[in-house]
Amino acid sequence: MVRHITDDPVRALTLGWRALPAPLRGWLRLAGPYGRASALWGAGDKRSALGSLERRPARLAAFALAVDQPQVARSALARLPGSSAARPVLAARLAYREGRLDDAVRELDGAPGGRAARLRATLRAEAAMLEPGTLKSRSKRNGSPAPVRGRVLHVVTDGLPTTSAGYTVRTQEIALAQRAAGLDPHVATRIGFPVTAGHIDGRFEVAVDGVPYHRLLPWVMPGRMDAIAATQLRHASKLVDSLKPAVLHAASNYSNALIAIALREAYQIPYVYEVRGFWEDTWLSRHAGTAGLESSDRYVRSRALETHCMTTADLVVTLGEAMRAEIIGRGVDPDKVIIAPNGVSEEFLTPLPDGAALRARLGIRPDEFAVGLVSSLVAHEGIGTLLEAVKILKDKGVPARALIVGDGAERTALAHRAAELGLDDAIFTGRVPMSQVREHHAALDAFVVPRTPDRVCQLVTPLKPVEAMASGLPVVVSATSALTEIIEDGVRGMSFPPGDAHALADRLRRLQADPALRAELGTNAREWVARDRTWKHNADRYRDAYARLGAV
Repeated sequence: MVRHITDDPVRALTLGWRALPAPLRGWLRLAGPYGRASALWGAGDKRSALGSLERRPARLAAFALAVDQPQVARSALARLPGSSAARPVLAARLAYREGRLDDAVRELDGAPGGRAARLRATLRAEAAMLEPGTLKSRSKRNGSPAPVRGRVLHVVTDGLPTTSAGYTVRTQEIALAQRAAGLDPHVATRIGFPVTAGHIDGRFEVAVDGVPYHRLLPWVMPGRMDAIAATQLRHASKLVDSLKPAVLHAASNYSNALIAIALREAYQIPYVYEVRGFWEDTWLSRHAGTAGLESSDRYVRSRALETHCMTTADLVVTLGEAMRAEIIGRGVDPDKVIIAPNGVSEEFLTPLPDGAALRARLGIRPDEFAVGLVSSLVAHEGIGTLLEAVKILKDKGVPARALIVGDGAERTALAHRAAELGLDDAIFTGRVPMSQVREHHAALDAFVVPRTPDRVCQLVTPLKPVEAMASGLPVVVSATSALTEIIEDGVRGMSFPPGDAHALADRLRRLQADPALRAELGTNAREWVARDRTWKHNADRYRDAYARLGAV
């Protein structure tokens, strides 16, 4: 949020609407034209939000870029005179949004004003950081004591207790399982976290269930990507000097891997890269419908840099067979690629609590067939397909109810889509604490993962369906490669063609009509998870991997 306030105050207002408590959101209307537009946009009235700025094309372009509407921004820019002082910065921001990094810099060549100069320097620095070998450490081991065998330094983006998501839960569960296996894991989060994420917490170290999290907190946070990376490397080097880890374990994306690579070169410590996703493909999925992104500077260079981080790692860890095949296809030695899939803790394998009380609080009748998921509400999750399937079921007389647990950028749009479909009883709980996830599992009759056919969904296996399978829920997933490999259609769950609401409704109708089938699929899923998908099993895989590197 801090960076948005300085770099793009218009976007800061749009984010502010989501961050503010509901009673305070109306105050944004007092923040001038952009504030009024942000309030309208946040409330779901997108047409009025854009229409309120229609007479001022520069303002419309700035707001459209802030809310990720590049076509509107392009149209508004076309109405600006060539002499407009606002044009270079807006054109550069549009080019950046479309992944055209070189064009973004060129738009600012010769542009007057300090703002344009600062943006040009920022963009050039970001482009430079996409080149391998840019980041170098000045630190050296210089004969200091040998690494502590079994000590692992995980280099991650964010972490508990501040941020609760699949990424941070995986980090914590891995560390807990590694401790139980006799290893000594430590976690280092990205530079400035959690302060730069809006949480005023200046502690340099916190422990979560005994796992030490080290915060790299400078007195002044730099703004440019090259300076950010250099500052993080300096702080991480001091941490390595203090901890003396025997192995560096970086988790996606490349920004963490580059820190680990530089530390390996300086301290001669082996480096493991854990590929939890393909960030360049996640970026594509966020901007579905924008032509040419796969050939853009940003996508091509990000993909090449991720591949470099994989090929130069001593070992690569990933989540599933589809991801392993992708990594090997990029030229990584198959012997270096290890699968440590998403798993669950033992508590997920215990019987679910009684869900009747929560269902009653949520207004779900005993006879209603509750279907939904626990997830981040982003576009590639495909939750609109689930809402359409529930509408189809209701039209056929099935007493179905949608229960959507989680929050994200798509929440307002999904609530409006539900209203358009006449699903006024659809439930959007917002984000719930991790401690309440199983209670919400117990309120569901079926767990649905309706992901889109985007490339990232074909490759990356999410954590949430594995947790639902451990809870014994029947799971219905879209037939992407990453999801069908875990449910084995008809054995541990069911699948349907991505985006096909009628096919999803058909699968849900079969489950609703056949309690024995629901129980069979749920039992098979729980037994499979207990056998193959626990964090304890993964700890053994990690220990063997570290032993190959001489770190244990």
